[in-house]
Amino acid sequence: MACVVAVDAGTTGVRSLAVDERGHVLDVAYRELTQYFPRPGWVEHDALEIRDHVLATLAEVTERQRQAGRTIAAVGITNQRETVVAWDRRTGLPRHRALVWQDRRTAGRCDQLRADGHEELVRRRTGLVLDPYFSATKMGWLLDEGGVEADDDLALGTVDAWVAWHLSGGPAGGAFVTDPSNASRTLLYDIGRHEWDAELGELFGVPLHALPGVVPTCGRVAPVAGLLAESGEPLAGVPVSALAGDQQSALFGQACFQPGAAKATYGTGTFVLLNVGEQLPEPREGLLTTVAWDLGEHAAGAAPAYALEGAVFSTGAAIQWLRDGLGIIGKAADVGPLAATVRTTEGVYVVPAFTGMGSPWWDPYARGTIVGLSRGLGRAHVTRAVVESIAFQVRDVVDAMRLAGAPVETLRVDGGASVMDLLLQLQADQLRLSVCRSASAEATALGAATLAGLATGVWSSLEELSALWRADAVFEPKASAVSADSAHAGWLGAVDRARGWATASAASGN
Repeated sequence: MACVVAVDAGTTGVRSLAVDERGHVLDVAYRELTQYFPRPGWVEHDALEIRDHVLATLAEVTERQRQAGRTIAAVGITNQRETVVAWDRRTGLPRHRALVWQDRRTAGRCDQLRADGHEELVRRRTGLVLDPYFSATKMGWLLDEGGVEADDDLALGTVDAWVAWHLSGGPAGGAFVTDPSNASRTLLYDIGRHEWDAELGELFGVPLHALPGVVPTCGRVAPVAGLLAESGEPLAGVPVSALAGDQQSALFGQACFQPGAAKATYGTGTFVLLNVGEQLPEPREGLLTTVAWDLGEHAAGAAPAYALEGAVFSTGAAIQWLRDGLGIIGKAADVGPLAATVRTTEGVYVVPAFTGMGSPWWDPYARGTIVGLSRGLGRAHVTRAVVESIAFQVRDVVDAMRLAGAPVETLRVDGGASVMDLLLQLQADQLRLSVCRSASAEATALGAATLAGLATGVWSSLEELSALWRADAVFEPKASAVSADSAHAGWLGAVDRARGWATASAASGN
């Protein structure tokens, strides 16, 4: 029996999963990542910790599969996307802590580029906006202020490139590559021509020689080197056969293969992606255009698929804040039951703009806000307001898609918070459409696994993969449109109060 292993190098932790030919998750190993906050608005990871967690979880899962008599057919990698790792290709060591996608230290630089008139060029070439969320200004900061030298041994890449390089040999000939779904999140990749852009490299001060090669999302990259000796090296020689940014991987794992299919993943942030097919769309107000995937020789057509995306920065992070910052809950699973003890928030709104706001606002100076408090309200009301804020933010994104002429007819959902029935009912009420929860909450890792399995013949077609998808539950609107719109109007009022709160110097941590 064979299975496929997916590595999911996420924001809060690293997991490895084994997936069988039916698309069922057989086994999971997980390690939590340390979060570093050296200054307000700065968020960093230790890249060596990411590497070590990848190796540890892979060793754990593959050894158990070996003991169960299963072989590993392929490895797929998915990752937090815009996070930047700078390392030395000679030594294999990082030259700085990784700058995480949530990091806002380059807000002032983005403001200056916008003021200098570069936003239109950036939008046309990359499908993105000038925001510190993306990789290029982080790379520029590392080179300008972070003490990183732009010599011949420098590697600048997203987490997929860092992980794939180490798995395939590291300094001893590892493959230094990324895929279009990750490259298209950097502000350096022309999504129409499908190549790194020299003009953008010069604009952001990033040397293109330090960037990885771009290979298809689905396709054999390189064999795994003998890095797992403690487990008998069951992975040595197994091909790494997929690289995909986590949100595009979830879109694939949710079998959203046709234009018009959409998914939302509730993680540290929440990300809504809508498949728009092989034609590159014009930029849409408040939304991002990104490469969904490039299936290479496994595609029905010749062109990569594109997606419209709305990125919400703080949703699961707001639940962590309730637990770790306020001590309102003991564990994340307590959120739903506590929020359900009250029928409404009694007018309380929480805007969890801890690192600014993403789609459709794109305001790095927004900050977290609680409004509507009165005596007699307690922790249950605040907790419910946090849950409602997730549903409101996804509505903001879907409304922007509707205004852009790209309607969402149903929404497939996954991620940690998708287990919460209250949230998904609120979501259906706000969107006025069906919300379908995937039978697997691990859609991100499942996408990486199925991409790798497609590349190596475990599955033969998108039609076969589509037949594997199953719904766990479907939520239909119950509340009236009037009450849903009234609640959302109050949310928009709270957002107005949260926006533009921090100064540029404060957002940059200076």
